[in-house]
Amino acid sequence: MKKIILLLLLTFGIKIAFAECSMSAMYYFPETKEIGLNSKFIIQGYAFSQKTIKSFKNRKVYLESENGELIELNLQEFYTGQMQLTQAIFCPTSELKPNTKYFLKYSDQTENEGREMKQYNREKKVREKVYWKTTDKKELESLNSNLNVEFEKTEVIHYGCGPSANAIFNVKNKSESEIWYKTEVVDLSTNDKKVFYIKEWNGKLNVGHGMCAGAFTYKNKGKYKVRFTPMNTDGKSLKTTDWTTFESPFMNDKSPFGN
Repeated sequence: MKKIILLLLLTFGIKIAFAECSMSAMYYFPETKEIGLNSKFIIQGYAFSQKTIKSFKNRKVYLESENGELIELNLQEFYTGQMQLTQAIFCPTSELKPNTKYFLKYSDQTENEGREMKQYNREKKVREKVYWKTTDKKELESLNSNLNVEFEKTEVIHYGCGPSANAIFNVKNKSESEIWYKTEVVDLSTNDKKVFYIKEWNGKLNVGHGMCAGAFTYKNKGKYKVRFTPMNTDGKSLKTTDWTTFESPFMNDKSPFGN
């Protein structure tokens, strides 16, 4: 059961507390609550919650301080994954104030969206509104310039609701700060490119999809290439890696169902 949960949605570190796929879910990044004054933000929707993400192209998103001050977030990037995931990347239109707690807010926010904008606090054992608290630093600590991403293997794991399929990469010499990886995957048979931000999971990058969702999907046969641009939550990035070519995870898959 534990392994099923961990592999349910590997993209961007999503953790679901049940084995069956839900109908909707929202995820908010940075995961860390303490942020710099120029932090970027990622809002990601799964399944039916993708509707909210898509609406950001035509509505406003804000950070609201405890005293009611609003700072608008500018939509900078927008990516639709290949399997029930969509994400929007935002940057504040002005510098955040130091040592201030900010809550997420949408224009024309619905009651259901308000419910989705809550996360479980394990320490307090309650659900609370999504928030971040600024430090007094304009920029976070730089990433380790020796960070290295190395291909390990491809893997397919079969479950009752469908397989997970990933190209797995080891991350070495990473810093302690939260890292986002802008991931570009190209299908070499068509030259189609898909882009998505992902996070590592237990020191590994899983490029593909879980049982229920994911940024990238693969054909049964064929070759792909991928490269990564590591960045911190301020958007300060390291040099983009070289392309790595790999075969579809399904090429050497021995399906228990005889496929």
